[in-house]
Amino acid sequence: METIDCAVIYEWEYDDDFVSILSNKLSAMNITHRVFHAGELKGTLDKVKERELNFRCVLDRASDVDENAEALVTMLRRRGTRIVNDPVEIRHASDKASMHLEFITAGIYVPYTIIISPYSTQREVKLSIGELARLGRPFIIKPANTTGGGIGVVTGAEGLQEVIETRQHNKDDKYLLQKKVEPIQTNGRRAWFRPFYVFGKVLICWWDDQTHLYYEATEDEISRFALSEVDKIVRRIHDVCKLEFFSTEIALSEDRQFIVIDYVNEMCDMRIKSKHYDGVPDTVVEEIAARLAVGVRELIEQRKQISA
Repeated sequence: METIDCAVIYEWEYDDDFVSILSNKLSAMNITHRVFHAGELKGTLDKVKERELNFRCVLDRASDVDENAEALVTMLRRRGTRIVNDPVEIRHASDKASMHLEFITAGIYVPYTIIISPYSTQREVKLSIGELARLGRPFIIKPANTTGGGIGVVTGAEGLQEVIETRQHNKDDKYLLQKKVEPIQTNGRRAWFRPFYVFGKVLICWWDDQTHLYYEATEDEISRFALSEVDKIVRRIHDVCKLEFFSTEIALSEDRQFIVIDYVNEMCDMRIKSKHYDGVPDTVVEEIAARLAVGVRELIEQRKQISA
């Protein structure tokens, strides 16, 4: 049986640049690997089934949307292959309702939130006048498990009727009603951040929630604006969700409190800024890829020790 260190599986066409950068980092560290677009997996899946081929680690950016990728990752996981990110942990981390409660338990500040049962289990919405008043206007309505690009999210809700209508779009999903957080202005920007966690390293970017533009936070800015607190929060989030690669959104509120807004983005958008105006700064993508390669090497070494 042929054993390869790492498989990189992706599905989104805009991942091409990121996967190419990542492949170069893996090659530079002498990590044997193969890159697969999800549409090319059928033959690989057959070889793994017949035990002609095996991988020590998989970087998975496809199994959430592609059946062959899901089947391959599930099969390899059962055989002891290390998966980044593990599908079981992704399912846990992607449930915003669960994360909300676990973040509170972990001492992570989150917006005032009301969790609504799925429409399929409880058609009536029971909200008191006091609860609606505390949400304020406008407030946010978001599904607990429908993720990616703000799908299903209402950012300017004004009342109960919108809650009633919106939750019928995903009838089997819980919904979160959240108080809208308005960040302060800092350094001429909205104090809204999108940090990335990659195998123990935290990379902090400014991210405008209105324009969706990224700017890498400099060492001077991290020092001047006490963004070390953002680093600490992201590490606490990792302790809760257990994912080795994710991003989150954190805003500095008017009362100078860092509040986690979008809890765990388990499939980070890695479009590069040099090709997409709202992409991640190229230097940050390079650093993320480099850290992923280091993390993969560590997982491979662990796997080799177990197999020895």
